[in-house]
Amino acid sequence: MSEPTPRPRKAVIPVAGLGTRFLPATKAVPKELLPVVDRPAIEYIVEEAVRAGLSDVLMVTGRGKGAIEDHFDGHPEIERALDAKGDQERRDRVDASTDIEVHFVRQGVPKGLGHAVLCGRTHVGDEPFAVLLGDDMIDARDHLLEQMIEVQAERGGSVVALMEVPRDQVDKYGCAAIDPADEGSDVVRLTGLVEKPPVDEAPSNLAVIGRYVLHPRVFEVLEQTPPGRGGEIQLTDALLELAGADGEGSGMTGVVFRGRRYDTGDRLDYLKAVVRLGREHPELGTDFAAWLDDFVRGDAR
Repeated sequence: MSEPTPRPRKAVIPVAGLGTRFLPATKAVPKELLPVVDRPAIEYIVEEAVRAGLSDVLMVTGRGKGAIEDHFDGHPEIERALDAKGDQERRDRVDASTDIEVHFVRQGVPKGLGHAVLCGRTHVGDEPFAVLLGDDMIDARDHLLEQMIEVQAERGGSVVALMEVPRDQVDKYGCAAIDPADEGSDVVRLTGLVEKPPVDEAPSNLAVIGRYVLHPRVFEVLEQTPPGRGGEIQLTDALLELAGADGEGSGMTGVVFRGRRYDTGDRLDYLKAVVRLGREHPELGTDFAAWLDDFVRGDAR
């Protein structure tokens, strides 16, 4: 009788990107620290990992990203000032970002997402782990990562998150080919992956989004994966090899996500995320929603 697949305990979050789409705002401030209402985007991502039971978080950083480490560190001066004011509410908010076990490793040269994941090998070790991309925010009410962890425990191998996108936008994503028998299902067996295919060559309209639960065998494959599209080591290429491999850690399953996702790496989607989450904010939402209604009618000041 085979032993059950161990459940992931660790999350790898690559945050070494330059954020060029948000220049000049990201010239000195990491894009991951741009606020979504009153918290930086990266804090939402870390909280998602913790909610899913991933208590050990590794961030793969790069040059100019030291402020991310500072954000998840303590700040005695702020803490003392809040304590002196008796402002427990804000003190709790500050503590929320420091009470999490976060580790950091540098990706010295930006060689692609596959290389960033490979940088986490020593920390992760020989156990399944999750990868969360910092540009992809999943609404806290939608438990995508939890579902992916359950699927990986049942099926083994690796699991990727998929989302249906308009056919004319598939060239912006990694695109999945699936077993025809699984069409229409929310859990599908992947038979192939193509990174940003031409629209007329895409095998489906199922795009890979920024959540993965991976078997540690992916590290062995990534070590042998040559640079692909854009001269970078593509995680998609390694996953494609695993999808067609045999033995322990082989096979690829997709979970089709139909919930709420915010792409904070895109300027327009970032603004949409701020508006949507701002309307639902427990303190600001009522007043902000009323102002938005006035703004749409042309009555706002």
